[in-house]
Amino acid sequence: MHRGSLFRHADFRRLWAGDTASQFGTFVGNTAVPLLAAVTLAATPVQMGLLTAAETAAFLLIGLPAGVWVDRLSRRRVMLTADFTRFALLLTVPLAWWTGVLTFVQLLVVVLLVGMATVFFDIAYQSYLPSLVGREHLLEGNTKLQAVQSTAQIAGPSAAGVLVQLVTAANTVLVTSLGFLTSALCLLRIRTREPEPERGDQPRLLLQIAEGLRFVFADGPLRAIVGTTATANFFNAALMAVEVLFLTRVAGLPPAAVGVLLAAGGAGGILGALCSGALTRRLGQARAIWLVPLFTLPGHLLLPLTALDWRFGLALLGEAAAGFGIIVYNVAQVSYRQAICPDRLLGRMNASVRCVVWGTMPLGGLLGGGLGEWLGLTGAIWVAVAGESAAVVWVLWSPLRRMRDLPTEAKSGSAAA
Repeated sequence: MHRGSLFRHADFRRLWAGDTASQFGTFVGNTAVPLLAAVTLAATPVQMGLLTAAETAAFLLIGLPAGVWVDRLSRRRVMLTADFTRFALLLTVPLAWWTGVLTFVQLLVVVLLVGMATVFFDIAYQSYLPSLVGREHLLEGNTKLQAVQSTAQIAGPSAAGVLVQLVTAANTVLVTSLGFLTSALCLLRIRTREPEPERGDQPRLLLQIAEGLRFVFADGPLRAIVGTTATANFFNAALMAVEVLFLTRVAGLPPAAVGVLLAAGGAGGILGALCSGALTRRLGQARAIWLVPLFTLPGHLLLPLTALDWRFGLALLGEAAAGFGIIVYNVAQVSYRQAICPDRLLGRMNASVRCVVWGTMPLGGLLGGGLGEWLGLTGAIWVAVAGESAAVVWVLWSPLRRMRDLPTEAKSGSAAA
């Protein structure tokens, strides 16, 4: 049994290193791809909405059966396949640009297929961690991995903004593909043997999907968490669909300033990751899930005020506050759901949660693009940030508000008690 800091755990260090490369590449791509569409390919608000929807449509389309397949397979092998697939797909973008044949349609298809690979990677990743480090180390493990994500959220957009100005957006996408390749090479070095997936007679696919959904929605706190996350993601996707267009065409920011603003959320996220363990222990895990986002998510309400003057500083502060709250919330809720779920259901539980909370994002992306055409970019931004701030209502008016701590042991039944 591992004792002490997880940085003494060799295989966790390899997972952490791979995650660092993957997250850095992801956040470079999250800035470079919209800039490529908006600036280089002159995309319209509706096209930007389609691009945002394509990024997460796979969670809605294949999220539930993917959870069943992840529970039947080696989770590390699934992660490796997803990483190599994403590397190859994204490599086609700079190749097409170099040969002068890159189109918006190709970009849309690549983003959609990368999203499908991401479905399998994310479900396998969250299901793999408990077997790698043990359930007693989940809070520490998630805290360290969220710190990586927050650091990448700062470095990625900032680097992407500078690289886009220096070497074009299409070439910057190459960094994203290399990040996924590096992640795969790190995962190949992990030596810990994960539990063998259950063999023998398997229930039909629909019955296994239903078992995962029952587990999620039979648990009151988990049901409220899913409601909050799904609502926040829906409106955040609407925001993402028009954010780059708003910042470049209305606020008048150059690509480097866009990168700095998007990176501010990561700065708050790093602070949130550093504070999440102590803050969660002081407040209680249940309180951290509703109290922290209640006071931090409204920071996004400052975004529509962005301009190239003192208001840019206000927007940076708001992004940092929101980033802080999101990371503290995520560490608390992800650790809770990993801890209470039996190992045999981890893939389906994570798939059920992801299908709902990420499945709202393509719908939100389409809404954002439509609102950008109907209300204008500024009006669409206001609707998106107001809806995201209101998402905390689900956990605020749930049993979580009357609790301090949450269970940390796996439930034995096929449905939560």
